Amino acid sequence: MSQGGRVTEQLVEHHRAVAAGGVAMTTVSYCSVSFDGRAFDHELWMRDEIIPGLQKLTETVHNEGTAASIQLGHCGYFASKKVIGKTPVGASRKYNLFRNSFCKAMTGKEIEEKIEDFGNAALMAKKAGFDAVEVHAGHGYLLSQFMSPFTNRRNDRYGGSVENRMRFPAEVIERIKKYVGNDFPVLVKMNQYDGMKGGLEIKEAVVSARLFEKAGADAIIPSCGFTSKTPFYMLRGKVPVKEMVSNKKNLFTKTGLALFGRFMVREVPFDKLFLLEGARKTKDAVSIPVIYIGGAVSKADMENLLSEGFGFIQIGRATIRDPEFVNKMKKGEVTESDCDHCNRCVAAMDAGGVFCVTREGKI
Repeated sequence: MSQGGRVTEQLVEHHRAVAAGGVAMTTVSYCSVSFDGRAFDHELWMRDEIIPGLQKLTETVHNEGTAASIQLGHCGYFASKKVIGKTPVGASRKYNLFRNSFCKAMTGKEIEEKIEDFGNAALMAKKAGFDAVEVHAGHGYLLSQFMSPFTNRRNDRYGGSVENRMRFPAEVIERIKKYVGNDFPVLVKMNQYDGMKGGLEIKEAVVSARLFEKAGADAIIPSCGFTSKTPFYMLRGKVPVKEMVSNKKNLFTKTGLALFGRFMVREVPFDKLFLLEGARKTKDAVSIPVIYIGGAVSKADMENLLSEGFGFIQIGRATIRDPEFVNKMKKGEVTESDCDHCNRCVAAMDAGGVFCVTREGKI
């Protein structure tokens, strides 16, 4: 919904509809903190040029009585060389199957540059009228690549122990808080676990959550999965290979998905509240709010999560299925989302935007 890396009317309308549908805050994602942090040319990247468009979006959302956040991140080793025009960077030199390419390990100078990019991007987000930022330190994105032993094989001060692997992500939070001030909320999305052998596990994730809190984070969103390795681990449900193949434009990609999609992308069954155990451990480890994410689809489950002490609940596909979902729960018209987790809305990202294929009748 952000073709050419810009704010479009479609993007504004998407968030207006969700805001009007009753959520407390809607989050714009994904926005790279720099040009070289993108996997696709239709991803936002923060710069002065797009601030007027972002201001229109935040004003539109605010007019519906809702807060607006924006997710800031960097793709790291799965950025597209074709899009960014150079070799992607990561925690360590690593092969990326989805790109069929290697990245190069970041230097100390490049790490400092990215810390500054995150700080400046957050400051621009505040200027654009956002009420908070969500720093993407999960799902195998750059900060997550430093946190995970699967991608971080460094032997300097940014590698080895969990404290060293957290140094760069923590410094990002510190820089952002320095630039935006203590009264501007900074949320951190991070992994409980990566979902593959050799990846981040819950024990180290809990330590990481504490270090994020120490660095100044205002809330933690404990998610899971690694986009370039276990992409549907964070979503659960069906893998829509047929629709993904149909919507791809590149012949090489279409052929690869058609032949090997079932082997490359592991399907994980959907269960309600599938991240609850790890989220509880995270909540018990920190004093800042923990935002629950992962299979919260019914009013009863949401009420139980809030009564258990989770500060907020983050939902996605339920609002793609029906932007009025929250209002309908408030009115008693529904008690649970009727999304069947087919994930064809994910495949629709290559067909002009994110929409519920079942509801819209589009493929």
